[in-house]
Amino acid sequence: MRPAIKVGLSTASVYPLRTEAAFEYAAKLGYDGVELMVWAETVSQDIDAIAELSKRYDMPVLSVHAPCLLISQRVWGANPIPKLERSVRAAEQLAAQTVVVHPPFRWQRRYAEGFTDQVAELEASSDVMVAVENMFPFRADRFFGAGQTSIERMRKRGGKPGPGISAFAPSYDPLDGNHAHYTLDLSHTATAGTDALEMARRMGDGLVHLHLCDGSGASTDEHLVPGRGSQPTVEVCEMLAASDFAGHVILEVTTSGARTAAEREALLVESLQFARQNLLR
Repeated sequence: MRPAIKVGLSTASVYPLRTEAAFEYAAKLGYDGVELMVWAETVSQDIDAIAELSKRYDMPVLSVHAPCLLISQRVWGANPIPKLERSVRAAEQLAAQTVVVHPPFRWQRRYAEGFTDQVAELEASSDVMVAVENMFPFRADRFFGAGQTSIERMRKRGGKPGPGISAFAPSYDPLDGNHAHYTLDLSHTATAGTDALEMARRMGDGLVHLHLCDGSGASTDEHLVPGRGSQPTVEVCEMLAASDFAGHVILEVTTSGARTAAEREALLVESLQFARQNLLR
């Protein structure tokens, strides 16, 4: 019998609360670990402090998300090349299996030119997998603008979200970069209008990390609780459960709209229950 797939909680899922809150929720609710999102919060950048939180809450760090978001462009310096290496070293220190990284932005020309080689070299020199994540184009909705209500109105009229422009090189589809390992994000497939099941099949054995979340197809990256959007969240989970998948599933959901601690906790409980139910082996 194959071992159970570990289910973790992204520290981004408790925003605007601090990183420690994610460790606390993960321990309290029965998650198997956390994914560290390295971003503006000081503690998230301090790997010694993260190691202490991991020990305090008895919650392993399963993965590290490199600081490659638009909002974290200055975290750990402005040069993305050493930042990716630093992320791998952080993962090694924390005994994390995976580093999640986005494809380079087009304006990061030197980084983009050497990205595939750097990822391969970092993996060759470490036991850490560098799993490149699928992204999405930036676009304005052709008919009404962003938002769930707009999407619903478009669908009633037979419309579709407008086209967008990729800010990533060579594209927002990580398979265009020919890497060994990938992260599949189901909110990003929704925003991109990508067939998530088809992408998972194309990733094949290279799919080693899943950001389990959902989206409605809006022009914004929603990160809904799985099952609340239009993505084949059940089917993707069942596909992984039936395979030899040995990676991790991370709940990367938005709870910033929660009005109370109880409401936030309910969202995180619902997310974990969804994962456990559909990842059964």
